[in-house]
Amino acid sequence: MGTEILSLQESNLSPEIIKQYVLPYYRLENALVSVIKFKDTDKQRAVYKVRFKEKNYCLKKVYYNINDLLYVYSAIEWLYRNNIRVPKLLPTIDNNRFVSYQGMLFILTPWIEGEKCNFDNINHVLISVKKLSTIHSLSRNFQPILGGSQREGFDDFYISTLKHFQDLLKASNEAFKFKDTFSRYFISSFETNLRLAQISLDISNKIDNSKLSKSLCHGDYVNKNLIFPPDSDPWIIDFDKCKMDYSSKDLSYFMRRLLKRENTKWNVDLALSILKTYNESAPLNESDLRYILSYVCFPQKYWRISRDYYNNINKCNKSAFLTLLSNTISKSDSQYEFALEIINAVQKNFNANL
Repeated sequence: MGTEILSLQESNLSPEIIKQYVLPYYRLENALVSVIKFKDTDKQRAVYKVRFKEKNYCLKKVYYNINDLLYVYSAIEWLYRNNIRVPKLLPTIDNNRFVSYQGMLFILTPWIEGEKCNFDNINHVLISVKKLSTIHSLSRNFQPILGGSQREGFDDFYISTLKHFQDLLKASNEAFKFKDTFSRYFISSFETNLRLAQISLDISNKIDNSKLSKSLCHGDYVNKNLIFPPDSDPWIIDFDKCKMDYSSKDLSYFMRRLLKRENTKWNVDLALSILKTYNESAPLNESDLRYILSYVCFPQKYWRISRDYYNNINKCNKSAFLTLLSNTISKSDSQYEFALEIINAVQKNFNANL
């Protein structure tokens, strides 16, 4: 913690500096300030909890420029005006929606109280999916205000899947060359994971990008950013990564984060319930379904761990990588069975030709 305090001070981000130079713009200079999160990386960010007169606020130092901030502000306002619960950016004394201090940008929102989305609670999961489908439906024609950047994704998923597939083949060559403990573990599960990658690649090759549904996407739609108050209508927080993108990417990201957990490990019925719930508000076409299935079937963790290991083999913590790989391999067979079952289930329930 001492290192973090030093870094905060060196970065002019200590609570004392925040109280002196940022909070006066909100008339909160006498507030109690505590550091919630600080990341001193290339995308430096800090989050503070600010308490003043029985009210709590969230002050965030963002890592992007003013044009991106105007985009994020636009997205939040768009959703707020469409009755989605999002924390609005509060105005400063000069009616701006941010404070600039020493080249850094700060935004203030109300502090959202509630329970983080519980992935073991099926009601939380399906409510969150329903909310995501509503957000996507409401934002097909979203445009940021004047001065906002044009944030767009729309990467070709087949191209990225092909690259990852080739990375796996390259890693297998490295494994046979090095033959260390990690490599032996990697090879022991290579056939199963290569089959998963092949399934993913074959499906992604049939995606028609021109038919994929597009909308404003949250970009990090996971349980930590879904806050449930007592009435169970969730607040959606942290729009730092939002952009116009393929709607199925947002849903796929949520699904993979959920399905890879031990308690919900590659549960076909759960995955099918999510797709059906989303489809009620935002119908999924065949290309959308292909994107989602390709995304969740690819052995993402196995690919990433092996890529990072062989790229840093001379300086990495080999024991730590071995533990990560071992945990991943233990779930490979479950994911492979899931892939076969969910493809058949989707074809049957959605009358889709995958």
